[in-house]
Amino acid sequence: MDLYTYWRSTAAYRVRIAFNLKNLPYQSSPLHLVRDGGQQLGEAYQQINPQKLVPALRVEKGEILTQSLAIIEYLEEQYPDPALLPATTIERAHVRALAQNIACDIHPLNNLRVLKYLTGPCGLSKEQQTQWYRHWIDEGFVALEATLSQNSSAGDFCHGDNPGLADCCLVPQIYNARRFSIPLENYPTLCRIEKNCLALTAFDKARPEKQPDAETAS
Repeated sequence: MDLYTYWRSTAAYRVRIAFNLKNLPYQSSPLHLVRDGGQQLGEAYQQINPQKLVPALRVEKGEILTQSLAIIEYLEEQYPDPALLPATTIERAHVRALAQNIACDIHPLNNLRVLKYLTGPCGLSKEQQTQWYRHWIDEGFVALEATLSQNSSAGDFCHGDNPGLADCCLVPQIYNARRFSIPLENYPTLCRIEKNCLALTAFDKARPEKQPDAETAS
């Protein structure tokens, strides 16, 4: 399988974690989201993913999958062991809700193309852009912290004592929060789960700075 990725892409980071948790090999095909005006905007990649976003995954017979959660669900169905979703229908719904809280509500508001639009056509300053970013991170993290701290199903990870789909989403989002120097002391449950995750090889190997296309610039 061939994963179109970018070292700092939150969505691609999720998929890398899922691959590692399932011990699945894949080929990494990096696209630089900033260089050359954004390599994902080029005509060649548009033929692969008309949304011009990463990740995209080329699977058997050249079939292309897009959207990080859809890709992870594909991996879960195609390679069910070890499982990233719990056994019961209600538990799976709760875990998917946690994942979508991050992937559908927090992340899209802070996506690179949104941030560029804010300082481009909208005319916001860099400081205003940062305020926007921090507002929506805090808005989402407050809800996640409350949900997980009050949920008896949360253990070492977002659900129980085995990492899964929600953890694949949480760790990259916290990485982004740290990038923007957002204080995290109000989110002890999130930070505890993140620490447990990053102690695992599957998460550690997926870190942005450990990717072949990683850069040292901030």
